[in-house]
Amino acid sequence: MNDADVSKQIQQMVRFIRQEAEEKANEISVSAEEEFNIEKLQLVEAEKKKIRQEYEKKEKQVEVRKKIEYSMQLNASRIKVLQAQDDVVNAMKDAASKELLNVSKDHHGYAKLLKDLIIQNLLRLKEPAVLLRCRKDDVHLVESVLEAAAQEYAEKRDVHAPEIIVDHTVYLPPAPTHYNPHVNSCSGGVVLASRDGKIVCENTLDARLDVVFRKKLPEIRRRLFGQVVA
Repeated sequence: MNDADVSKQIQQMVRFIRQEAEEKANEISVSAEEEFNIEKLQLVEAEKKKIRQEYEKKEKQVEVRKKIEYSMQLNASRIKVLQAQDDVVNAMKDAASKELLNVSKDHHGYAKLLKDLIIQNLLRLKEPAVLLRCRKDDVHLVESVLEAAAQEYAEKRDVHAPEIIVDHTVYLPPAPTHYNPHVNSCSGGVVLASRDGKIVCENTLDARLDVVFRKKLPEIRRRLFGQVVA
């Protein structure tokens, strides 16, 4: 083989190697581009997922805030309704309290009421001797019915008439006035206690109004407002 043939063969080998290198380089380039595109797609999808999760999280937070705000507004509305209802009920009780002042103006009817209140307390106490307190203005009416009250009690229980001692040192507060509506007051009635003071039965008009009002409050609310606000 002469030099020309050797040179020709070498050139062919060089061309083959170069072509093979170019093809390999092209494969590497294509493969790298594919890997890049796949990685880029994965990164994009990961970012999209992250954005979606963040959006869903914020959406849930907004929903929670809306529910909290709605609940707060609902509670505030309920409180306003209940407060308005309480104002109406309290106004009714105040009106009833003012009406109590008229009870003692009818001396005959009030004297009979005092006698009944005294008998009621005697039946509760069942004591042979009791201490009675009343308003200073009511002393004369109370003393006028004491004997009849004691006798009626004795007949009801088939016992001796009890000793009823009217307290002339400590009186129940006077009737309320427009000038001092917040001062301690009493619309009438009596308070009886055992001689040792351990048992006390309050039977004032104000106390009876409180008892009746507490007992009838559900019915009063139902009649005034219908369904009670939960």
